[in-house]
Amino acid sequence: MSEIQLWTLIFAVLTFSLYIYIAYASRAKSTSDFYVAGGGIPAPANGAAVAADWMSAASFISLAGIVGLSYNGYAGGVFLMGWTGGYVLLALLLAPYLRKFGKYTLPEFVGDRYSETTRLVAVVSAIVISFVYVAGQMGGVGIVFSRFLGVGTTTGVLIGMGIVFFYAVLGGMKGITWTQVAQYSVL
Repeated sequence: MSEIQLWTLIFAVLTFSLYIYIAYASRAKSTSDFYVAGGGIPAPANGAAVAADWMSAASFISLAGIVGLSYNGYAGGVFLMGWTGGYVLLALLLAPYLRKFGKYTLPEFVGDRYSETTRLVAVVSAIVISFVYVAGQMGGVGIVFSRFLGVGTTTGVLIGMGIVFFYAVLGGMKGITWTQVAQYSVL
């Protein structure tokens, strides 16, 4: 193992140890902590956690690739603008109303506001979008671990999934939110 790989391994272990410590320190003690972070996350921290999701592997790797490496070149910047515009529209036009109406998910809000058919469309859309997003995220995790730790992409995905699973089960939404705040600070 070269010196660079050793330092990379040390940095990765320290970073993920910090994330796991955050999940442990803010571990879920109730059902409310597990699902909705106990409602005790301050607005700036919540905003930082959402922004960390936006600035994740899907953004950095995929959007940089579509602009820099694809046949689209700078015309691929349209995707970047759509990604950013969608995030801003979601944050400004929809997210505040979920809390105002006491709802936790978009399908719940849409179903109560409109009809059961729209709820079903929202559920199917949310599931499809979640799978596509998680596939991109895990692909990014696998690529990063394969490059920095010298493991295969599949092994990198499994390592990443294991770490995320561990702190998600331990900390629930409370731990995940505070971990995302730490990720936002790093990014």
